[in-house]
Amino acid sequence: MKTLQENKSMGRSWLLGFALAMLGAPSVWAQSQIKAINTSQQAGADIVRIELSEPLTAVPNGFTVQTPPRIAIDLPGVVNGLGRNLVDINQGNLRSAAIAQAGERSRLVLNLRQASSYSAKLEGSALVLVLGTSAPVAQQATEPVHFAQSLNATPEGLRDIDFRRGADGAGRVIVNLPSNQVGVDIQQQGQSLIVEFLRSSLPENLRRKIDVTDFGTPVQLITTTQAGDRVRMVVQPKGDWEHSAYQSDNQFVLEVRPQKVDPNKLTQGPGFTGDKLSLNFQNIEVRALLQVIADFTNFNVVTSDTVTGSVTLRLKDVPWDQALDIIMQARGLGLKKSGNVLWIAPKEELAAKEKLDLESKAAIAQLEPVRAQSFQLNYVKAEEIARGLAGQSMGSSTGGSGSSGGSNSSSSSGGGSGSGTRILSPRGSVIAESRTNQLFVSDIPSKLEEIQAMIAKIDVPVRQVLIEARIVEANDRFGRSLGIKLGANDVRGQQGGIPGYGLGGSNYVTIGGNYNAVGSQTNQGATVDYNNTQFVNLPANTSSDSFAGALAQTFAVSLFSATANRFLNLELSALESDGKGKVVSSPRVITADQVKALIEQGEELPYQVATASGATSIAFRKANLKLEVTPQITPEGSVILNVDVNKDSRGTLTPQGYAINTKHVQTQVLVENGGTVVIGGIYTQDEGETINKVPLLGDVPVLGNLFKNKTRTTSKTELLIFLTPKVVSERAAVR
Repeated sequence: MKTLQENKSMGRSWLLGFALAMLGAPSVWAQSQIKAINTSQQAGADIVRIELSEPLTAVPNGFTVQTPPRIAIDLPGVVNGLGRNLVDINQGNLRSAAIAQAGERSRLVLNLRQASSYSAKLEGSALVLVLGTSAPVAQQATEPVHFAQSLNATPEGLRDIDFRRGADGAGRVIVNLPSNQVGVDIQQQGQSLIVEFLRSSLPENLRRKIDVTDFGTPVQLITTTQAGDRVRMVVQPKGDWEHSAYQSDNQFVLEVRPQKVDPNKLTQGPGFTGDKLSLNFQNIEVRALLQVIADFTNFNVVTSDTVTGSVTLRLKDVPWDQALDIIMQARGLGLKKSGNVLWIAPKEELAAKEKLDLESKAAIAQLEPVRAQSFQLNYVKAEEIARGLAGQSMGSSTGGSGSSGGSNSSSSSGGGSGSGTRILSPRGSVIAESRTNQLFVSDIPSKLEEIQAMIAKIDVPVRQVLIEARIVEANDRFGRSLGIKLGANDVRGQQGGIPGYGLGGSNYVTIGGNYNAVGSQTNQGATVDYNNTQFVNLPANTSSDSFAGALAQTFAVSLFSATANRFLNLELSALESDGKGKVVSSPRVITADQVKALIEQGEELPYQVATASGATSIAFRKANLKLEVTPQITPEGSVILNVDVNKDSRGTLTPQGYAINTKHVQTQVLVENGGTVVIGGIYTQDEGETINKVPLLGDVPVLGNLFKNKTRTTSKTELLIFLTPKVVSERAAVR
C-alpha cells in the first residue's frame, strides 16, 4: 500500500484524468475490458465484484480517501467496456462507481457514504472488493491535543477561574495556574470542550458550575471538577463556534468565538478553507478546468455557454475554493451560489441577469394587486409606527387623540421633526387608529410580509429598571467662646445703707446674675447711667453657625467701698456648643429602558422681582431634592446610568429673600444589576479661632484675659450619594 501523501496525490491525478476522460480523451484498446460491476451484502459487509474479460496477473493497487469518502483502484491494461463512465449503486455504504480511462489503464472509484477500509482478491477473471465499515469521522472521538506537557512532580492547586467577554463577542475562560509547569490537554467531545489540567488540584471554592449565559457569548456553562490527579473543566458553547487557546506565564486562556456564517461563501470559515489540491495545466480549456474542480467538490457547477478560452496555471496544495477564485479572476468570471449549485458566467452577464431580475420584480410590484392588512399593537403607539412606515420621524408625537393617517406624502405627521427612508412601496398607505391602537396597512403582499416581520421585532415589552438612591448628609459642629465686660463707677454719699459683703476694712463686694443686677443692688442706676461706665466691652461672640443660635451664659461681680461711692463691675460670658446631625434621603423611581425618569421633593421660596413697568412681583425658587436618571440595560445585564442629583436646602435669610444651599452631582456610571455604587462625595472641614482684645492690656499675662474675648469653632460636613439599579424582570419585583 502507498503512503497517505502518495494516495492524496494519486487522488488528485485521478480527478484530472477522469475529467479529461469525461471530455472525450481518446482511449487506447487494451487486452482486458470491464464487462460488469455487481454488488451484494454479506454479514454486514459490502462486496463489489468487477467482471473482466481477461484475468489480472496480480491484485491491483489502490488507496482510500477520507474526505470525501472514496476508494480508488488502479487497473493497468484494462479499459472500460461498459459503455458509460458512471454506475449508480445506492446500496449499503456504496453510492456509485466511476470509471476513468487514461491511456492503457483505468481507475475505478467507489463513492461511499462514510469512510471505509477494504480488502481485494482475485476470483478467476473477476476482482472482488470487500468493504469493512469504519466509524464515521464526525463520530470518532477526537484525540486530546497536548497543549502543554506536565513538568511538575506533585499536584498543585489552581488559583482562580474567571470568565470575561471579548470585544468581538468571544467568551474567554481565564484560569490562573500555580506555575507554568502544569500540563494542559484540550479536546472536543460533541458540542463541548474538555480542558484537563494534569497533576493539579481544585480548591473547594472553585468546584462549581458557572452560568455565563447573560454575557452574550457562545459559552453557556462552565463546570469544573476534580478527577483523580487532574482537574477537568467542561465548557459548553452553543451555535456555530470555533476555539483557540494560549498561555502567558501562569495564565491560561481558552477563547471561544462565534463563527460568522456568510451564505454566499463557498466554504465557511475565515479565508479559504476548502480541501487542498494541486493543478498543473498548459493551455487547458476553462470549462474543462471547472469540471475538474466540480468533480473534486460536492458542488454542482453550471457553466454559461459564453465561458470560453484556455488558461495555463500551476497550483501546489491550494484550497479548492481559492483555486476557483484564481481561475475566475484570470478569466473575468463571476459566481452565483444557490444551495449546492454554482452558476459561473462572465461578470457582465451576471450583472445583466441580476439587473433584469430586479427590473422584473419592480415591474411586477407595479402590477401586483394591493392587499390590506390590520396589525394589533400592544406595546408601541400606532401613530409612531405609521410615521416610520411613511418615512417620517418616529421620535415626536402628534399630541392628538384621534386617528393618525399616513399616506404617500410626508406631511401627515403634523409635527414631525425630520424624515427618513420610506418603508412602504409607492402604492402603499397606512392609517393609525389610536383608540384601539391598531395599524391598517394597504400595500403589495411582499411589503406586508416585511412590515409584519418588522412589527414583530418592534412591538415587544421594554424592560424596566428600579433605581434606588440614598443621599446621606452628616455634620459635626463644635464651638467655644469666652468674653468679659468690665466697668467701674464712683458716686459718693448717695445711699444711707451699705449693700454687699465686707472684704475687710472699708471694702465690700456684691454679686449678681449679670451686669444690670449688680448695678441695681448697689443703686448705681439712681445716680448715673452705669452702662456708660464700661471701659471693656468684649462679651462672648456666639454669632457663628457652630453655636446654632444659642445664647452665652453670664456671671457678674461688683467691688465697691463702704460709702458706696466707688464701684468696680465685672461680667463674664461663656458658651460651649457641640452638635452632630445626619440627614438621610432615599428617593426611588422606576422607569423603562432608555427612558428618562424624574422625582423631586422640596419647597418653593418666594422672592421679589422687578417688572418692566418698575413694579415688583413675587417669584419662586425651588429648594428641593431631585433625582433625574436615564438607564440603559447592556447586553451583559449591567445598567448604564445618566444621573443628575440635586440636594438643595433653605439657607440664610437675606433682604432679598432666602439663599439656597445647593449640592449637585451629574455623571454617567456603569453598574452591575443589583450592585451599589457611590457616585459622589463632598467632605468639608472648617476650623476657626478668633481673639478680640484691647491693645497692650490684652497682652498682659493672666490679667490680659480681662481685656479680651476668644472664640474657637470647628465644623465638619460630608455628603455621600449611593445608587442601586435593579432590572425588573417580573411585576412582583416592583413591589
